Amino acid sequence: MGDSPIYLDNQATTPVDPRIVQAMLPYFTELFGNPHSDGHPYGWQANAIVEQSRAVVGQLIRADTREIVFTSGATESCNLALRGIANASSETRRKIVTLATEHSCVLETCEALGEEGFDIVILPVKPDGIVDLDVVRDAVDDRTLIVSVMIANNEIGVIQPVKEIVEICRKNGVFTHSDATQAVGKIPVDVRSLDIDFLSFSAHKLYGPKGIGALFVNWNRFKNVKPIVTGGGQERGLRPGTVAVPLVVGFGEACRISSEEMTDDIEHTIKLKNLLYDLLVESKPDIHLFGHQINRLPGNLNIGFPGIPGDEIIERVGEQIAMSTGSACSSVSVKASHVISAFEWKRYSPMD
Repeated sequence: MGDSPIYLDNQATTPVDPRIVQAMLPYFTELFGNPHSDGHPYGWQANAIVEQSRAVVGQLIRADTREIVFTSGATESCNLALRGIANASSETRRKIVTLATEHSCVLETCEALGEEGFDIVILPVKPDGIVDLDVVRDAVDDRTLIVSVMIANNEIGVIQPVKEIVEICRKNGVFTHSDATQAVGKIPVDVRSLDIDFLSFSAHKLYGPKGIGALFVNWNRFKNVKPIVTGGGQERGLRPGTVAVPLVVGFGEACRISSEEMTDDIEHTIKLKNLLYDLLVESKPDIHLFGHQINRLPGNLNIGFPGIPGDEIIERVGEQIAMSTGSACSSVSVKASHVISAFEWKRYSPMD
């Protein structure tokens, strides 16, 4: 990359794998058909590759093909899950529960639903960034409609006990959603094991193209999700509009590669992360790690340098290292990260 900065911002986005680019290219030109045109070979070819890619995307998270709904990205998927359930809710279930450390697409959607009359409960996290299950139990009752908790945090990388949260919700007849954007493709995600109802993720976090995501819908549990956009019957009537075939192909190829290479990638990434941290501690022993020491993504390090503001560090190294002080979606703001503000600093110790 010549004189380009060292890239350390993969939780914001990843470069598209060249193998994925090659898989996508034919669907921009010679295989350009509309997958919803069912009267000629161009449409048939496009539809066939969309359904083939849908199956591969589903396989990565152990979902059935019909349970994958393509969207423009995880933000839309989160909106579709939360608003789609809220729009179909009864008068008796009007509480929505989430965490203070969720991505803004969940928090702001919940805030908007609160303005529409829903009771929004935002739970705190422990000093290590993980929610206390007893706090979840206290918040969930027979008035709760849905609980939304991300699998892995987009800033600090901590992994939440989603399976245990789902079990709590099941006992109370509560629906569950998880923003799995940072988890899918980086760690194993199994919707069958989690027994979750809705799960959102996107391609550009796992070396696929931007502009394409998916929502897993457990149709056996919830058949009445309401679309938030109208105008067509595509994607089982839940997400109208012409499906972006090249992006779907890229998404499928990204999921295929991830399925084959994830185990080796995890091992390699953990080694690199630990090496980087050890070198940083060697030069500045008082640095802090935000979040749980072990239950975190293999490639995540969110660290603080006491006495040095994050924006000052970025300014000093900006031409040599590309990194972030918070979520890419809020990087234009200079306010403190809502994730970091939600808990106290916790000292890092070496991981296995």
